[in-house]
Amino acid sequence: MGSRFRALTMAGGLALAACSPAKQDKAKTTAPKTAAEAASARAPSGRKAYFGAVHVHTSISFDGFTLGTRTMPEDAYRWARGEAIEPGMNGVKNQVQTPLDFYMVSEHSEMLGVFQEMQRPGTAASKLPIAKRVLSSDPAVAAAVTEIFGDLNAGKLDPATMNVLLDPAIGRSTWRTIVDVADKYYEPGKFTTFAGFEWTSSPENRNMHRVVMFRDTKVLPDLPLSTIESQDPETLWKWMDTQRARGSVLMAMGHNGNSSDGRMFEQVKFDGSPIDTGWVAARSRNEKLYELTQIKGTSETHPSLSPNDEFADFEIWDYTISAEAERPKVRTASYARQALVDGLAVEARGLGNPFKVGFYGDNDTHTAAGSHEEFNYTGKFGVEMLPGVRLAGLPGMPAGQVKQIREFGSGGLAGVWADENTREGIYDAMYRRETFATSGSYIRLRMFGGFGLTRADLDAADFAARGYQKGVPMGGDLKGAPGTPAPTFLVRALKDAKSANLDRIQIVKGWIDTVGQKHEKVFDVAWAGERKPGPNGKLPPIGNTVDLKTATYTNSIGAAELAVAWTDPEFKPGERAVYYARVLEIPTPRWSTYDSVRLGKALPKDLPHTIQERAWSSPIWYTPS
Repeated sequence: MGSRFRALTMAGGLALAACSPAKQDKAKTTAPKTAAEAASARAPSGRKAYFGAVHVHTSISFDGFTLGTRTMPEDAYRWARGEAIEPGMNGVKNQVQTPLDFYMVSEHSEMLGVFQEMQRPGTAASKLPIAKRVLSSDPAVAAAVTEIFGDLNAGKLDPATMNVLLDPAIGRSTWRTIVDVADKYYEPGKFTTFAGFEWTSSPENRNMHRVVMFRDTKVLPDLPLSTIESQDPETLWKWMDTQRARGSVLMAMGHNGNSSDGRMFEQVKFDGSPIDTGWVAARSRNEKLYELTQIKGTSETHPSLSPNDEFADFEIWDYTISAEAERPKVRTASYARQALVDGLAVEARGLGNPFKVGFYGDNDTHTAAGSHEEFNYTGKFGVEMLPGVRLAGLPGMPAGQVKQIREFGSGGLAGVWADENTREGIYDAMYRRETFATSGSYIRLRMFGGFGLTRADLDAADFAARGYQKGVPMGGDLKGAPGTPAPTFLVRALKDAKSANLDRIQIVKGWIDTVGQKHEKVFDVAWAGERKPGPNGKLPPIGNTVDLKTATYTNSIGAAELAVAWTDPEFKPGERAVYYARVLEIPTPRWSTYDSVRLGKALPKDLPHTIQERAWSSPIWYTPS
């Protein structure tokens, strides 16, 4: 099975990029002087791993402001670079331990900037009857804003109120400020920023949001698209095509779909009519990535969808985006693994694959400061900055809201293999899907697939060069014909230097057989220690060093590095298939355990006490000819 632990060599292609902008080598960011040097600088084998987040809100977003956030975009970029900021009104500061390489403020495009206007006496926004409710410190204000947003989408608000909430002059001015701040903090080669926004489609509180990202700020719209016009994703894709025709370079990324109640990956159009080749092409053209994990949970898969996957029950946040604790009725078409296989089936019908997306992790913070460091967790909104609030809520806060806050995860990170830390380098890596997601750790994960790859390629000093030459990186496509040999996948993983050791590498395979049946299987392919699979084929657990009384752990188990060359033993050249790698850390304390210990409280019985942080590669697809 190729399960033996193998050490990685940095020369072998798992090149490391410093996460702190201050640690970047300035010489490496100097523009090459010759065409040959330029080609060499962008050789795929020289790509490095960079970490960041592009799903970030500040007080400009209506839900961020009304839930206690008082930061602005400038605070977000200062935080990502390593500065301490004060996100809420309770005096608590937040500072990331390991600074990020790239960051993007992506405010909700709906009512953009209106809530800042409500704070300014004498403005039309401040005189709205709803302004008093919005500016209230009552914990129930979240429900009020949900009500207002719902009425706005449904056209139930009076025309005078609608005109102020949707005032394009306010929106344009705010958008221009967001872009200007992103440009101000962009330092090519050191720290990369982008212009973007979140398109907040939420029919009946079913989450169909998308984050929209621009490659540069040369050609931008005067105002981002709002869902007030339409909540149909086709409207967004058409708008994006229009911007592209005007000179913009942009793409969309699907929001974590666990709270979509089966709508994120539905196989019908928004109005319920059948999808066609035009719909598939529009989605594929505009949506290249999918947010696999964030603070509102992980949507790789669900235990009910993958009952044979012992690690499927990871940070499951099982709610819609209602202020009440409403549970989704449908989990199919909400999770990525099933969507990957559904995409193969749609493609087999001759329509193309609408769900051919790469993976990335992100945060969805509404404080400007990410929360991906488990030991450094400060919640999603400004009101959550104190541990007691995160675990028990505030007086008067609706019970459903308290329950949802308690079950938030700690957020994730986007990892990319890019030529350089610039807008062009990061964007292009994301567009070609050479990305990976992590649940918050800085695990470096790389994967190649091909028909001629071998263990010797895995061990070679030019590992990455061979991967590109003889195969495709994650996010790529393999094609075969009758008699095609089984593909081999090279996977390398390096632990976060400041986090836990690694437990194992797994490869997840999804496929449809020749009669159209859908399948999935998880293979343990590399692991730490002397463990052996049991009679049921399952690998025994790595163990657990967590001390729950002190919220500490040791790296006395696990491995710093894992690598494998794995050939699919069940491959059939006539079956469409998709593969991705999943890497697990050893168990560590969950944020709620850290909070409980700090407060001197008993550990919550309804929350996990430990977690196994992880990383996921983007998929590689196999298509028979």
